[in-house]
Amino acid sequence: MTQVDTAPTGQHDSDAEDSGPGTRRADIRRAIRVAFRPELWKRGPVLTALALLLGLLMLLHAKIPNRIWNLGSLAETVLPWFGLFVPLLLAGALWRRSPAVVAALLLPVTVWLNLFGGLLADKSHPGSDLTVASHNVGAENRDPAGTARELAASGADVLALEEITQQAKPVYEKGLAKAYPYHTVQGTVGLWSKLPLSDTRPVDTEMDYGPLGDTKPLAVKMTYNRALRTTVTTDQGPLAVYVAHLGSARVNPREGFSTDSRDRGARALGKAVADERNERVVLLGDLNGTMDDRAFTDITSQLRSAQVAAGDGFGFTWPAKFPMVRIDQILVRGVKPESSWSLPPTGSDHLPVAAGISW
Repeated sequence: MTQVDTAPTGQHDSDAEDSGPGTRRADIRRAIRVAFRPELWKRGPVLTALALLLGLLMLLHAKIPNRIWNLGSLAETVLPWFGLFVPLLLAGALWRRSPAVVAALLLPVTVWLNLFGGLLADKSHPGSDLTVASHNVGAENRDPAGTARELAASGADVLALEEITQQAKPVYEKGLAKAYPYHTVQGTVGLWSKLPLSDTRPVDTEMDYGPLGDTKPLAVKMTYNRALRTTVTTDQGPLAVYVAHLGSARVNPREGFSTDSRDRGARALGKAVADERNERVVLLGDLNGTMDDRAFTDITSQLRSAQVAAGDGFGFTWPAKFPMVRIDQILVRGVKPESSWSLPPTGSDHLPVAAGISW
């Protein structure tokens, strides 16, 4: 007769009980008790305060005054980058094993996602009635002919250029002539188009400083006019197009974030758009500021950003080698942005931008 050994089941049953629902609930309760130990919540008070301050700065950025060094506009210019402090503070929270810091970080994370989370998704749609593009070609661009070739190959129907020097003007006119039979240059800004242009005129942006607003002398002097308005004739009707290059924004120890000339130009441009009778308007140009900056309220209250409405990501444009801010804009009214993107770099320190729009 064969004898069958039977293993004792006591140990097996005990293991099953140890891993049962009751044990798991006990482990959860134990973890909760540990997490809520008062001494843990007292850890990292400085990091906790910094996390809350970060969230409040982003939440109340519009309340930061401009009276001192224009700090409000400066903060709004770099506002998306405030999010970089979150992982740094989170690393500190893990190092200190502080649940208080982690909890405090919920405020800046929520605020940042509310402000910029929509930019993380691709909102573009295929197809458009018209492609517009804009590029600050750079006064010190050493290859304007190459820049013209690259822009002509972009396929844009309407192309705006800013910072055109007198020396480079004929180079751009020659390089773009085949692709764009119609064009106008007013001072340092110009528009090239595959469609007819009419009613072209300069726009006064109240500039009262030297060429480009630079404190250092440029190798090439430029004229003062830096904005224009024209009408593009399309199959769907007239489209008012503005091209602008506003004054520079600079940070210096005495004045802080210096934007006086730019801000005057933004107000003047906002007034010009407000007086525009055409319902369909496109503004192209280097505005030397982000659309989060309160200085552009007169413009953003009337026009919307193609990048925000139909772009993919932040669309930073400057500096071209490592873009950190979007100061080159395509803003619209009365038309629908379908897509928005940046073009490959040229010889300029700015990236070109483009957008597809539909009626």
